Amino acid sequence: MKGKAGWMAGAAGLLAVMGAAPLIAQVANGAASATAHPESWPKLNNRRQRDPKVETRVEQILSRMSVEDKVGQLIQVDIASITPKDLETYKFGSVLNGGSSGPYGNDKAPASDWLKLADEFYDASMKRSDTRPKVPVIWGTDAVHGANNIIGGTLYPHNIGLGAMRDPDLVKRIGQATAEETAATGQDWTFAPTVAVVQDDRWGRTYESYSEDPAIVASYAGKMVEGIQGTVGQDFMGPGHVMSSIKHFLADGGTGGKDQGDARISEDALRDIHAAGYVTGLEAGALIVMPSFSSWNGTKMTANKSLLTGVLKERWGFDGFAVSDWNAHGQVPGCTTEDCPAAINAGLDMFMYSGPKWKELYANTLAEAKDGRIPAARLDDAVRRILRVKLIAGTFEHGRPSSRPMAGEFNRIGSPEHRALAREAVAKSLVLLKNNGGVLPIKAGANVLVAGKAADSIAQAAGGWSITWQGTEVSNADFPHAQSIWSGLDENIRAAGGRATLSADGSYAAKPDVAIVVFGETPYAEFVGDRPSLEYSPEDKSDLQLLKKLKAAGVPVVAVFLSGRPMWVNPEVNAADAFVAAFLPGTEGGGVADVLVAGKGGAAKRDFHGTLSFSWPKRIDQNVLNRRDPNYDPLFPIGYGLTYAAPKSLAKLDETRPAVTVGDTSTLFGRGRVIAGGKLTPTGAVAVTRVDRNAQEDSLRLTWTGAGEAAIQVARPIDYRREANGELSLVVNYRVVTPASGQLTVTMTGGKAARVPVTSLLTAAAGTWGEMAVPLRCFATGGVDMAAVTRPFAIASTGAARIDVSSVRIASSGAPGAACPR
Repeated sequence: MKGKAGWMAGAAGLLAVMGAAPLIAQVANGAASATAHPESWPKLNNRRQRDPKVETRVEQILSRMSVEDKVGQLIQVDIASITPKDLETYKFGSVLNGGSSGPYGNDKAPASDWLKLADEFYDASMKRSDTRPKVPVIWGTDAVHGANNIIGGTLYPHNIGLGAMRDPDLVKRIGQATAEETAATGQDWTFAPTVAVVQDDRWGRTYESYSEDPAIVASYAGKMVEGIQGTVGQDFMGPGHVMSSIKHFLADGGTGGKDQGDARISEDALRDIHAAGYVTGLEAGALIVMPSFSSWNGTKMTANKSLLTGVLKERWGFDGFAVSDWNAHGQVPGCTTEDCPAAINAGLDMFMYSGPKWKELYANTLAEAKDGRIPAARLDDAVRRILRVKLIAGTFEHGRPSSRPMAGEFNRIGSPEHRALAREAVAKSLVLLKNNGGVLPIKAGANVLVAGKAADSIAQAAGGWSITWQGTEVSNADFPHAQSIWSGLDENIRAAGGRATLSADGSYAAKPDVAIVVFGETPYAEFVGDRPSLEYSPEDKSDLQLLKKLKAAGVPVVAVFLSGRPMWVNPEVNAADAFVAAFLPGTEGGGVADVLVAGKGGAAKRDFHGTLSFSWPKRIDQNVLNRRDPNYDPLFPIGYGLTYAAPKSLAKLDETRPAVTVGDTSTLFGRGRVIAGGKLTPTGAVAVTRVDRNAQEDSLRLTWTGAGEAAIQVARPIDYRREANGELSLVVNYRVVTPASGQLTVTMTGGKAARVPVTSLLTAAAGTWGEMAVPLRCFATGGVDMAAVTRPFAIASTGAARIDVSSVRIASSGAPGAACPR
C-alpha cells in the first residue's frame, strides 16, 4: 500500500472512521493490551529515500567512534544545566533550551545572544585532540507557533486557530517563515509540529492541536513539516530550513484531558484517530519523532517497543531518530531520569534531559552499553540514526551556526513579510459564533469603546510558549514587532473615520456607538492548563459583569473571546450581540480588526473565513465532545462558522449550571471545595469556618487562638514530580483579617514533611486579597517525595491569627527562580 490511499485502505480509513459506530464502542470500552500489532498498520510512502553517499559516511563515522562517543550522542541536555565548556569533555549529541531557559540564563536575551551561544556549543563539540571523529552538536528549541522564544519573533495563531482556517498551504508558509526566523539565531531543530488529535478539551495542550478531527490534522501535519524542512526533491533542508520533530507519539490527545495521562483506547482508535498526523508528517520526510510522556493502556510510550520499534521504525520505515520529551524517560517503571536503559532498548534514540545530574545519566548509560544491558546493535542503531539526520541536515558541512545561510540575518525576525503572513492567518482563523442585529462589521465613522483586560495584552493573545514557557511574566514591551488587538482596532477604526477609546474596565464619558470587549483565558502551557471542566472562569465573573453592564446601558456589545479550547460560555454569549472565537491569535492583533471593522466603503477588509475545528459544548458537563461520539449534541458543531455573506441569528442559550466535580490535581481548594478525594482537617487551636469572596461560602476562614494547623489530606498520593521540576509553586489566595502573633508555616508531606516559613510572604494590606507562592522545589529539596504527596497543603500558626483562604493551587507564581523563604 502506498501513500494516503494505502493508509485509507489499510487502516479502515481516516475519513471512514468519522462517525463509525463500531470504532466508537472500541474507543469507549478501551482495550487492556498495550502491545501494538504492526502488521495491522499501513505501510507508508516515505518520499525521503536513503542516500547511499550519506549511508556510507554514516558507517565511516560510526566505525571510528568509541563507545564513549556513541553514548554521548544519545544525550541531549538543557542549556540551563550545561555549558559549552562541559561539551569540550562530554561530546553530547544535542542541547536544547527548555521551557524557560534562555541563553546565559536570560529568557529575554537578544537574538544575537542566541546565535553567540549556538556558536559556543558548536565550537566545544568540535574541539578534539584525538583522532576520533568530530560530530557537531545540534540545538533543539520549541518554536511551536513562530520563533516564540526570541524577542521580536513573529508569533502565529496557535494550532487550534490554524485548524479553523482549513488552509494547509498557508500552514506550509507559516512553517517556512518560522524556520527562517529560527535559523537566523542558530538553532538547528524545532520541536514541532504537535499532531495530537485532542478528544478531551480539558487538556492543557488542546490549543497545540489542529483539531479533534484526524482528517484535519492529517491535512496539516505534512504541510507544516514541508514548511519547516523544505519539500523532498526540491528545497529539502536547504537554506532557511531546520529539522522538524513531530510529536507526541502517540495518542497524547486521548488521555482523558490529563497531561501525561493514559490513553485507555483500542489499537484501532490509536491507529485510525491518533496516528493521522504521523502518516502525512513522515511521508513528508520528518527527520525526528518525539515519543509522548503519556501512556497507552498503562504502558509509557517512551518504553513501548511495539510502537517505537515495531510500528514507527519497522512497519513505517522511519529511519530518523526518536527523542524523548523533557525527562520523560524518568517516568518509565524501573527508571530514573539519570538511568533508563529500558527506553533505549524499546527504541528511543536520544534522551532529553534537564537537571544537574547529567553526568550520572551519561555514566549509567555508558556502563550499560559496556556490559550489554544496552546491546551493541541497539546502541549502533541509535547512533546511526542520529548521524544520518545530522548529515542530511548538513550540520557537518555548514560549519558554525553563524556561518550558515540566513544566520545572523536578524531583520528576518519579525519582518514585515512574516508579520503580514501572521496577520492573514489571524484574520482567517477567527470564527463568528453570533452576530445578532448585524452589529458586525463595525460601521465606518463609529465611536467605539474597546474594553476588557485582554484588549491591549499581546501576551494574552499569544498564550503559552511565548517568550517564556507559560507565556507569563511578559509585557507588551517584550513583543517589539507586534500589535495588540486594541492597537489594530484603533488603527482600522481611525482609518475608517471613526474614533476608538481604550478602557479596560468599560467606563466611558460619552456613550459609545458600540463596545468591543476582549477577554478570555490567561496564558498557560501543558499541565498547568489542565482543567476540571470547560466552564469559563467559574470563580471570577468580572468579564461577564462587564458585558452585562454595557448591554444594560444600551450599548451594542461585540465579544472577542481568547481561549485555547472551546469553552462553556453560554452566559457570555447571551450578554453579547456578537461573539467571536479568536482562540490565541498571536502577535498580529490587526488581523482581528481586518475582519471586525468596515472601511469607508461599508465593508470589512475581509469576511469571516474560519470554521470550528473543535466541537463547542452546549452544557458544562460536556467535557468530551467529538463528532464521532454517539448522541453528538454540541452547541456549535465542528465546521460551524457564520459569515457576513450568510447571516444568521442565534437564540438565547441555556445558562443552567449543574454541579461540577473538581477532578484535577492542581486545584487543592477552590470555589469552596477541597480536591476530589481529599479532606480538610484542623488540629490544635484552629477553627475553620466559611466566608464569601466571589460566591456564598466559597472561602475558608482560619482562626487560630494558639498553636494549630489546618491540612488537606488526599486519599491517593499525587505525583508532583513534573511540576516540581518546573518553575511552579503552591499558590495561595489569602486575606489577612487579624495579623499573626506568631509564625506561619506551610507544609507539604510525601513520606517526609517539609515545612516552609511564610509569614514574610503575606504582603497584602490587611483586609485585602493577595497571593503568596511557595516554589515546589522548596518542598522537594526539603525531602518530600514529590512522586507520592499525601498531604499537599497544611498551614500552621504558633499563635493567634485570622486568615481567609479562597484558593490553593499548583500554578505558575509569576516569579520564576524565586528563592525559598527562610
